[in-house]
Amino acid sequence: MSEEEVRQVSDALDAVERIEDREERVRAMSLTMAAQVKRNKEWVKERRALVFELRDAEVSVRQIAARVGTSPSTVQDILRGYSGSGTHRPRQTPASE
Repeated sequence: MSEEEVRQVSDALDAVERIEDREERVRAMSLTMAAQVKRNKEWVKERRALVFELRDAEVSVRQIAARVGTSPSTVQDILRGYSGSGTHRPRQTPASE
């Protein structure tokens, strides 16, 4: 997807937010959010697969992050198998003394 296509998607979302009638605006927002929930599952899988392919090609975490458009910490989370919010991550146990 080119930067122009991303801008077009963003413009379309901005147009939803500018719908004057509140009920129409909220209905459009609801439809948009419902459609995106379905997409997110596939998008997460595709991003995860690319992160692992790049890691296997010995690309650095910082370079992977730049190439997929996310932060290095998100790339590290993907490589560690974390998903969702930080509240669902396993707690670190303190090292034994």
